Amino acid sequence: VVVPQIQQSSGINAEYGDPTSGLVQLADEVGMKNRFSALSLGQGQAPLATKLIKEGVKEGNWVYLANCHLSLSWMPHLDKLVEQLQSEEPHPDFRLWLSSNPTKGFPISILQAGLKMTTEPPKGLKANMKRLYGLVSEKTFSRCKKPEKYKKLLFTLCFFHSVLIERRKFLQLGWNIPYDFNDSDFEVSENLLNMYLDEYEETPWDALKYLIAGVNYGGHVTDDLDRRLLHTYINDYFNEDVLNTPFYKLSTLNDVYYVPKDGPYQHYKDYISLLPNVDHPAAFGQHSNADITSQIKETHMLFETLLSLQPQVSNREGESTESKVMGLAQDVREHLPELIDYQNTLSVLAEERHSPMGVVLLQEILRYNNLIKNIARSLTDLEKGIKGLVVMSEDLEEIFRCINEARVPPMWSKTYPSMKPLGSWTRDLVQRVDQFFKWAQTGTMPLLFYLSYFTFPTGFLTAVLQTSARTNNISVDSLSWEFIVQILDDVNITGQPKDGVYIKGMFLEGAGWDKKNCCLVEANAMQLVCEMPTIHFKPAEIKKKAGRGVYSCPCYYYPNRAGTADRASYVVSVDVKCGAATPDHWIKRGTALLLSLDS
Repeated sequence: VVVPQIQQSSGINAEYGDPTSGLVQLADEVGMKNRFSALSLGQGQAPLATKLIKEGVKEGNWVYLANCHLSLSWMPHLDKLVEQLQSEEPHPDFRLWLSSNPTKGFPISILQAGLKMTTEPPKGLKANMKRLYGLVSEKTFSRCKKPEKYKKLLFTLCFFHSVLIERRKFLQLGWNIPYDFNDSDFEVSENLLNMYLDEYEETPWDALKYLIAGVNYGGHVTDDLDRRLLHTYINDYFNEDVLNTPFYKLSTLNDVYYVPKDGPYQHYKDYISLLPNVDHPAAFGQHSNADITSQIKETHMLFETLLSLQPQVSNREGESTESKVMGLAQDVREHLPELIDYQNTLSVLAEERHSPMGVVLLQEILRYNNLIKNIARSLTDLEKGIKGLVVMSEDLEEIFRCINEARVPPMWSKTYPSMKPLGSWTRDLVQRVDQFFKWAQTGTMPLLFYLSYFTFPTGFLTAVLQTSARTNNISVDSLSWEFIVQILDDVNITGQPKDGVYIKGMFLEGAGWDKKNCCLVEANAMQLVCEMPTIHFKPAEIKKKAGRGVYSCPCYYYPNRAGTADRASYVVSVDVKCGAATPDHWIKRGTALLLSLDS
């Protein structure tokens, strides 16, 4: 859009995508294409940028300086150039376009002198596809030598791009890590599609899928399971059936999302305008529960923000914040478990303390003992700080705020990650320590292990494999897992398995479980998670190749599937039967096992 009322400076804040193509298209529409200059700022580009601006002022050119945030040292000089434009009389056609990521170093005076815009993806599949077709001109739409193939695959490419962007609204059920797919990804993919269709008589499906999903869009993706989802979508939208099947369905919703019949450019835009304004979760391969899950999490985030903003004053009953925190801290102290006797455990284990399982037990005892000591010490210091006996340090202030807001202080959550509120976290800590206390007292492994109680569950699973390898005198590297979901109730399990361990306390998210047929089924309405039966983790020397009816279900330590920079959340992938659906169905559902919940 031309903004004549501000001729000196027009600004674009490009937080989403690259505005270059939009500016080039605009310049072409208003006859400024031959007088449009673009430059990406960076090291050594300042003199050229100054020259382009001065030439533009005289000749009436459009000058676009991209990525101003990469040249903050030159911004003061740009500020002076813009200030000079206020007193000079530049050519009436001159425009200065700037793009930048949000940064404190961008001059305020330039923002005040210019018109500020931001480009963001619209909400919904319909709006996204409408915008993407707006990026493709009629000339581009008609350039391919194989128009029938190109038009259909362009439509599926637009749908593919829109699904990837909109799937972020499902949070952890959408992507483990949210990715910023942008218009450049779509434009490069469209060029690849046109080029490869022109070059090859037979459609090079493998090359197209690899370049689009593996390289172009896949370049953003850092999580292996997110990459699996990406390839699942591209396989659905780029195949021979898209070209040969009339009205090829793009989702399980009947007669809603499909590839329209061949027609001119406007025909596709007209069809897109008929799509629903509100997207059903099934358009993404999701269950209706996914909407509920994401809305609950967004509501929690909203209330956490509101809670952090509330004033720290006394309530109506006259109880001060300090009194409230003192009461909560005392409650935590009363429920704090006793330390596990490490030296006694060494005596009980005897020679077994050098075995893989013995080493794991001793390591867990040390970690939990250190955590209990840390909690007790910090609560004592906090009480003294509230009474004015010691100075309230930053760490104590943070503990004070967290206890007041019923959150777990970061100092306490370093031992193992959790999203539980303080009350649930304290009760969970008692149960965790109790498992290791009983094991340490008797020296006998539990019949059923809660995998979530281990601070490092991957270390425990490795110890199980090492134990099996030593027992059977084979290499541990040759072992993998066989997963046997138990049909019997836990009360009927009377002894430990000959090889491996029984694991319980897992929760299934994104699906339900059929105990009778021992397979995945659709979750009931409002059933956001369901408890999994006990699973026998059995070491197997030669792993059978997963068949079509088996879904490799990822298992995460807690609901934050991405984990943190210090600690990954992913633990292991558990093979389970798919039931009536295919593995791709559960991949789109975001189906996963969780060792702990956020409640």
